[in-house]
Amino acid sequence: MTATTTETTFVPSFDDEDSGDRKLAIICSKGNLDMAYPGLILANAALGEGVETHLFFTFWGFDMINKKTMEHLKFSYLGNTAMHPPGSSSSMPQGLAGLPGMTAMTTKMLKKQIADLDIPEVPDFLEQIYESGGHLWACRLSADMMKLHEEDLYEGVEGIISASDFIEMTDGAQLLFI
Repeated sequence: MTATTTETTFVPSFDDEDSGDRKLAIICSKGNLDMAYPGLILANAALGEGVETHLFFTFWGFDMINKKTMEHLKFSYLGNTAMHPPGSSSSMPQGLAGLPGMTAMTTKMLKKQIADLDIPEVPDFLEQIYESGGHLWACRLSADMMKLHEEDLYEGVEGIISASDFIEMTDGAQLLFI
């Protein structure tokens, strides 16, 4: 006895015919230096491919667009058990991460690695994205919670909008939450 099953297989199309309609929405929710870059790098790559790109900064991701904090993002490996020195596979002991001066040291280390790769600092990266046609949006709830206004934010931010507004304007977009 043989059984025959019918399966529906989805095969993605990689044709360039649809590239003009592509849209990417990135929600940036973290304000640590190491968490700022994934959204910025992906946004920059998408813009380079001609994809309409929107970034929505919420909760601690607001630090990336806050004029007072955007140049002072920090990195701590506390709670990051994957942290290891560059070129090593040995994890850094978690107990050391809480010692005085460790956040400053790891921030300096990460900033040097980023600079060595010729990756722009956060404010410069935002400028690059903005000038390339990327759309930067601030979350209304986060702005209210942090008592911030448009004049407190990076000039390229198009407005402070609700999550519902962001969902509406990015209808049909590929969505990334970082």
